[in-house]
Amino acid sequence: MLLWIISLLTLAAAAADVIHYRRMRRRAPGLRHRVFIVAAAATDALPAVIAVAGAVARDNTTAFMTFAMWAFWAWMVTVLPRMACYFFRWTGLPRVGIAAGAGVAALFVWGATAERTTIRVTRTEVCSERLPAGLDGFRIAQITDTHLGTVVRPEAELRRLVDSVNSLRPDLIVFCGDLVNIRSSELDARARQLLGGLRAPYGVVSVTGNHDAGLYIKDTVAQSPAASLAEVIARQRAMGWNVLEDTTVYLRRGGDSISLTGLSFDPALRHMRHDPDLPPADLSGAYRDVPDSLYNITAVHIPQLWGQIADAGYGDLTLAGHVHSMQMKLRLFGRAFSPAQLLYTRWSGRYDEGGRTLYINDGTGYVVFPMRLGAYPEITLITLRRCE
Repeated sequence: MLLWIISLLTLAAAAADVIHYRRMRRRAPGLRHRVFIVAAAATDALPAVIAVAGAVARDNTTAFMTFAMWAFWAWMVTVLPRMACYFFRWTGLPRVGIAAGAGVAALFVWGATAERTTIRVTRTEVCSERLPAGLDGFRIAQITDTHLGTVVRPEAELRRLVDSVNSLRPDLIVFCGDLVNIRSSELDARARQLLGGLRAPYGVVSVTGNHDAGLYIKDTVAQSPAASLAEVIARQRAMGWNVLEDTTVYLRRGGDSISLTGLSFDPALRHMRHDPDLPPADLSGAYRDVPDSLYNITAVHIPQLWGQIADAGYGDLTLAGHVHSMQMKLRLFGRAFSPAQLLYTRWSGRYDEGGRTLYINDGTGYVVFPMRLGAYPEITLITLRRCE
């Protein structure tokens, strides 16, 4: 759907540029109008340039993905402001059009500079009568979707993330997948050193996401997806992280315990990762011999599995990522709106249904374009409470 939207916007932009050029030429023919249409055509063509370059490239290298990300942002910051300007000019409000175009461009620049790196902490309490007294007050820091490989300033951004999480002093840190963007080499020695600095009494647990699975590697001779995934997991474990591959561990405090399950991303879902409804997943291995009498936390990358987790009798609290709110979120009159709503039933924040809670973290990294608008990089601090 996203590709269709981009294609339609590109065609609409090209048509609008031609109409605007013809109107300008009728009023006052000159060289500057020809310069305009050439520049407009060049920016209109950026998505096509990215697509062609991607088709002929031997592999999705870090350099290519960085180029594609910034080229697409250049398209957004040049073409979409023009569309806003044309709309008002053609409705008889040329000055408003200029202001609107400048405002849209400024917003995109702001999103690529300030908002992209401004971490926000969301604090929430999850109350359940199933939580044992010994775990009352247990605090979980949830992070997800760093997408190493497309991080613009990895040293500064990872250090800020680690310092922000550690300052919250959580009992447990849960990472919900997409640590890397394309391949295992993106989790390099410096990234491992920085992320290995995350500290919590119960450690850091993580699950894998679709980007961790190596599904977007084209040169599979140099490194297969399976080999990349295995290396991503090995490097996380070398950092001291506990990667839960469809398995369950137990958290004990004060003589009480709860279960913590991690679900790996299934590569078979590659082409369904944005679908609102997924085929039945085999969860039996992950929950094997896990008493359903215990309060259960489940970490998973894609939130669409929440219904199946609940139907299996688990997931008193489910933590997910994946969506990023498509890196755009507008808050208006106490509600949030995002393009993600076109694809996902549940796409950001907290959902409570049937005595169970799902929290979808907006992540800290970025894909497609290096910008966030309203969907700030997020750390979720969840406090578990026992309710009588």
